Amino acid sequence: MQLERNTSFTKLLLRMSSPLRSIAWAHAKNTVAIQLLLLAIASSGCRVLEPQPIQMVRNNVPTDLIADGEPQIERGERRPIIDGFGWVWGVPSKLMLWNRKVENHNISPETEALMAEYLQANGLSDIKVRLNQYRPMDDWRRLRRNKSVAAPWRYTFGAVATLGETIIPGRLFGGDHYNPYTATIHLYSDVPAIAFHESAHAKDFSNRVHPGNYAALYCIPMVPLWHERIATNDVMSYVMYKDSPELRRQAYHVLYPAYGTYVGSAAGYLAPSRIGTPLYWGGVAVGHAVGRWQASQEVSDAN
Repeated sequence: MQLERNTSFTKLLLRMSSPLRSIAWAHAKNTVAIQLLLLAIASSGCRVLEPQPIQMVRNNVPTDLIADGEPQIERGERRPIIDGFGWVWGVPSKLMLWNRKVENHNISPETEALMAEYLQANGLSDIKVRLNQYRPMDDWRRLRRNKSVAAPWRYTFGAVATLGETIIPGRLFGGDHYNPYTATIHLYSDVPAIAFHESAHAKDFSNRVHPGNYAALYCIPMVPLWHERIATNDVMSYVMYKDSPELRRQAYHVLYPAYGTYVGSAAGYLAPSRIGTPLYWGGVAVGHAVGRWQASQEVSDAN
């Protein structure tokens, strides 16, 4: 069937007028050329992603954000219907990262333990972690009390971010992320590499002199490449330190294509709008290709 569709499309192109054929051919050439350029850059010696830990020199998160006796990591109660909806809604993300545990809304004790170990190793004892949990009132409380972020940022950008979490709950719609305004990690995927990545964002933001400014910069197109690179490189360094082949393989297979979504979005922002979507998916494809190549190189070196 695929061959039949491609053949029919080719015949259609041949019947197009000469000007339209020229436009279609130029579109195809631009798309392929830019994707090949991305692949060449990613495969060259100029490695954007590499093991590089975040050097902690401070921790600006207030020590009173978590009350005495309150657990740092909390888990939402199982809700089969809600979690089932969330699992289905997360199918595109599962396919994009090619991992069935992405946004599965069922975090295992093993992933929780690995995440807790990372947080403890990096002194992030006041970062709140919600495992598939919806607690908006507590998040608003944390927003009010997180004095590490200046009030103008908390009650503008922070209020918008927390309002988004309130009216579009991740418990239904997924979206693993770290909210720097509430110093809270929201996790819906049973993937240790993703748990480490969101924890690395927490580490990065808490290490900044002005985390509010740093968070606001994320809204500027292309700037997220900087934030995501720092977090991903810290995770790569951490999994190398853990000396776990499975964690390293998972980090390559998941975090590289995830970073590719940001590369594709940035390239699409610079390119004409008509090729933005192909560039986005091209970034994901390049991320998968490079991540798997890096993982295979490690296997080869080990042997």
